[in-house]
Amino acid sequence: MKNRIVDLRSDTLTRPTAEMREAMMKAEVGDDVFGEDPTINRLQETVAELCGKEAALFVTSGVQGNQVSINAHTNPGQEIIVDKNAHIVNYESGAPALLAGVQVHPLDGNNGIITAEQVEAAIRPTDDHYPQTGLICLENTHNRGGGNIFPLDEIQRISAVARKYQLPLHLDGARLWNASIETGISLKEYGQYFDSMMMCFSKGLGAPVGSIVVGSREFIRKAHFYRKAYGGGIRQGGILAAAALYALEHHWPRLKDDHRRARILATEIASLPGILLDPESVQTNIIIFEVEPEKVEAEDLVRQLGERGVLCFTFGPTKIRLVTHLEITDEDVEYTVEVFQKILKE
Repeated sequence: MKNRIVDLRSDTLTRPTAEMREAMMKAEVGDDVFGEDPTINRLQETVAELCGKEAALFVTSGVQGNQVSINAHTNPGQEIIVDKNAHIVNYESGAPALLAGVQVHPLDGNNGIITAEQVEAAIRPTDDHYPQTGLICLENTHNRGGGNIFPLDEIQRISAVARKYQLPLHLDGARLWNASIETGISLKEYGQYFDSMMMCFSKGLGAPVGSIVVGSREFIRKAHFYRKAYGGGIRQGGILAAAALYALEHHWPRLKDDHRRARILATEIASLPGILLDPESVQTNIIIFEVEPEKVEAEDLVRQLGERGVLCFTFGPTKIRLVTHLEITDEDVEYTVEVFQKILKE
């Protein structure tokens, strides 16, 4: 078996293509803190229009995008409703408490999918003993949910609850591009149910840096303040915005290839001894599977895969995550399957 490196740890590992680097090199730039970077302005206008929103704000990361959104929507001492496995809860360094002064009210969703009934039951009554609910947050696709696509009908129902209680609804759409290309549901259709959405360019789209937040002009004005307060003024950031614009035009449609490869990989390894995986559960580019501890140890399997050039990591004591992306080819998938077979059939 010929050794090669197949890095399935994350879709954040993608590197700019030669064509993307060319677009970055040729980008028009200005000082974005003064609102004078033409490429950033074009990116913001483009994505705002795609989402059916009044305005957009280019930010350095998905975490920054989520956190300026939470800040802009809430007041200190409030509470945000979110799935317990959400990225906002698990992978953003406690920032809701640290930066916005809010606490999270985590719900027990089904692989990241919470329901309108759960959300409504979690909204606090008006009482001085309770923190007041300030915001509802969803995630689509859901990272810890294995790349699950949040069902549109449930989004519609949760949006109706948010309107009923006059609460803002925010979407952590780091991988909304994946959900949109897989379902055919446009960003504008998703956008009509949310007061704000954040989307990443630095995952499946393959840009080196950057995310974006969309919403009303007033919301973006507030978000801009918090971006500045967090040191997010990026001056001649058009170099980065050019990569995002290139990705939108050239890399967004090809996300379906990542999804196809993830399903092939899942189907091939699901039948191997010690692997607990339903290939039908793989909706986009993320595969999360369990191992039977009495047959396979997750850490040991990851180690053996790594020794043969297939990089991934555990996602809990008995879980492993694999992520396909721009740099993973059909041949890489074939090689990965061969490595799994060699290890688990020895």
